[in-house]
Amino acid sequence: MQPQRKDHLDGLAVGLLLVCCVLWGGQQVLVKATIAHMPPVLQGALRFVAATLLLMGWCRWRGIALFGRDGSLKAGLAAGLLFFGEFVCLYLGLVHTTASRATVFLYTSPFWVALLLPWWVPSERLRPAQWTGLAFAFVAVAFALREGFGTGLDTWRGDLLSLLAALLWGLTTVLIRATGLTRLAPEKLLFYQLAVCALLFPPLSLAMGERWDVQFTPFVVTSLLLQTVVGAFASYLAWMWLLGRYPATRLSAFIFLTPLCALVFGALALHELLTPSLLGAMALVAAGIWLVNRAPLRR
Repeated sequence: MQPQRKDHLDGLAVGLLLVCCVLWGGQQVLVKATIAHMPPVLQGALRFVAATLLLMGWCRWRGIALFGRDGSLKAGLAAGLLFFGEFVCLYLGLVHTTASRATVFLYTSPFWVALLLPWWVPSERLRPAQWTGLAFAFVAVAFALREGFGTGLDTWRGDLLSLLAALLWGLTTVLIRATGLTRLAPEKLLFYQLAVCALLFPPLSLAMGERWDVQFTPFVVTSLLLQTVVGAFASYLAWMWLLGRYPATRLSAFIFLTPLCALVFGALALHELLTPSLLGAMALVAAGIWLVNRAPLRR
């Protein structure tokens, strides 16, 4: 059955998005910290293989069919390949840049969605006020993380890879909406993406010559569990569910909260200061989100 779509974000959507933003806010920091103990692509391989198995178990328990013929195979595999490319770029990018810089570039994804999606889904076209909201949000993120641009490190490779990851993320969202993949159960939509990663990440790791003799310390195990159960399974399943029921451009605009959540998380966990500039940036993000999600005016 086709899910009932809404033209605005209600309380449930906002609540789920807030939770996802908090979870994703710490993800790049966690991946970056784990790279010191485990090669990046191997880290992704273990994460996505485990998440795929977990999702298959969930679907079996819930009686959700994953392999029935419904005409979604080609588009689903295409979405999976875009998803795979996004995470390859992100994981490799984090080797060459800081987590904060990677986050800034990764969360330019809503601009690609807002720019490309209206060509296929006219109902997703943004009005001038909503474009202004997107601009507010992006300026706020860049302003809050401006210190990451002044590190003096040779980070251009990681920066470009993170920007490419953002483009691939945006294209995944556009493909899902434009091809009608939102009609699928969220579990099946996520399965396409996780399964492609589970199949391609391990051979890519071997081809790159990464060492697999990893010491599974308590930190590494905890990191992988969080990335798998909370990140690749629960939060992405919630995101697929949201994409099937709410406007993609408005959902994508909301994720500008994620990099700011990462800074707040750093302040709480690492005792970093919440500066006035950060608080001002958060206010700009809030204003941007409000502009993007305003209900259309009646005529």
